[in-house]
Amino acid sequence: MFYNEADQQSCTQLDMCDVVEQPLEHILIIDDDFDQTEVLAHRFRKQGYNVSVATTFCDGLATAKAEHPNVVVLDLGLPDGDGLDICTELSGERTTADIPVITVSGMERPDIVRTAREAGCQYYVRKPYDPNALLILVQHAITEARDWC
Repeated sequence: MFYNEADQQSCTQLDMCDVVEQPLEHILIIDDDFDQTEVLAHRFRKQGYNVSVATTFCDGLATAKAEHPNVVVLDLGLPDGDGLDICTELSGERTTADIPVITVSGMERPDIVRTAREAGCQYYVRKPYDPNALLILVQHAITEARDWC
C-alpha cells in the first residue's frame, strides 16, 4: 500500500507515463549461404539486435533501402549480382550513404580489399572469420556511424 497521499500520487503519475523503449539496432545480412546466415542472425539476435536477412542481390538492395539498417553485413558473391554493386549503390545515394557496410567474403583477388573500399565498404572481413570478431566489428561500425552524425 501507499505510505501517504504523495506516494500514491507519484506512483499514479508514473503509471500514466508511457515507457519509451530504446529501439533495437538493426543489422541486415545479405548472403546466399543459408546455414551461415542463420548462424549469424541467431548470434546477433542473442546479443539484442534486430536482424533482417536477404539471400539475393535484388532482395538485399531493396531491403537496405526500405529498412535503412544500422549496418549491413554483405557477402560479395551473390547469385544474381555482385555485392560490390550494392555497396556502390548504397554509398551513392543520399538516403543510404550513412549505412556502414561490412563485406564478408572469401574472394582471393589481390585487389579485393581496395576495390571494396572504393565501392563504399567500410570494412572487409575475409572468410573464414571469427564470429566474435565480426560481432565486435558490427558494434564498432554502429557506434562509429552514430557518433559521426
